[in-house]
Amino acid sequence: MSNAELDALRERVDELNLEMLKLINERGMLVQEIGKAKEAQGINRYDPVRERNMLNNIKEHNDGPFEDSTLQHIFKEIFKAGLELQEDDHRKALLVSRKKKPEDTVVNIKGVEIGNGAQTLIVGPCAVESYEQVATVAEAVKKKGLKLLRGGAFKPRTSPYDFQGLGIEGLKILKQVADEYDLATISEITSPSHIEIALDYIDVIQIGARNMQNFELLKAAGAVNKPVLLKRGLSATISEFMNAAEYIISQGNDQIILCERGIRTYERATRNTLDISAVPILKQETHLPVFVDVTHSTGRRDLLLPAAKAALAIGADGVMTEVHPDPAVALSDSAQQMDLDQFDEFYEGLSLSKSTVTK
Repeated sequence: MSNAELDALRERVDELNLEMLKLINERGMLVQEIGKAKEAQGINRYDPVRERNMLNNIKEHNDGPFEDSTLQHIFKEIFKAGLELQEDDHRKALLVSRKKKPEDTVVNIKGVEIGNGAQTLIVGPCAVESYEQVATVAEAVKKKGLKLLRGGAFKPRTSPYDFQGLGIEGLKILKQVADEYDLATISEITSPSHIEIALDYIDVIQIGARNMQNFELLKAAGAVNKPVLLKRGLSATISEFMNAAEYIISQGNDQIILCERGIRTYERATRNTLDISAVPILKQETHLPVFVDVTHSTGRRDLLLPAAKAALAIGADGVMTEVHPDPAVALSDSAQQMDLDQFDEFYEGLSLSKSTVTK
């Protein structure tokens, strides 16, 4: 074969490359349209039966020189790329996405603006145990000029025999104390049936890690005019976390605070593994404010301050942490709650600017 003939063959290969590129891109555009149609009809984008039929059709029309297995591998990669195109289109459409809303969402909680560039704290006991217990912590919170008081009334626990919280009575105690000290209340709600009742007692609905994909609860929280603090699930990806928030915002409620609280990994030095990189990712990908729960992510009092500093340094809008008058006798999570003296040291160590504190 002469050089001229070789060059001619190579030119034809180049032509075929461009023809294939045009066809692949044309296929991609068609796949995108199919994805939009499926989404509108509520149909799953991935259809394994359809994929198998296409592969069988390719095999039947294969005249060589490639083996069937080789062509099936090539086309499966094309199918995979097409599915990723559909998923990218879906992500672009998320209401929580910064592409949908470039400006930051500011969540207003009784005069405290979350997401306006300032940073603040959410503080309180793991569980509401008594009026005296909550009031003692509330007094410490108030003295520091802080405004946001947390306390668990419904406590989803790993063991059914552990303290499950005081329920509605706990919410009443939290509300009574908050009114006396002019604080805003944050508490976890675990059932859609409790949403309406809780509206009278709390200023922020917390949806905990174990309920991040309780879709009926998410929709119920999205249907009311009350801010929602949504915690990341124990093993949830950031994409799954964002889609959980999408359930809330799709019902009309955009007053959402995302909360990174550590994820489950093989590491046992801490209770969970604080995914600190999730903060800037969520700030870039969504328009929602982001908090970090340093108590549940680390599970260690000695790590609360450095973890909180890291959270604020990397851009979190605030930190959530737990304080109890006497952690040794706490009915839940005694090992990770700070006492009042430790809270003083923690607060001073953070050196929050005056702009972050509501006086």
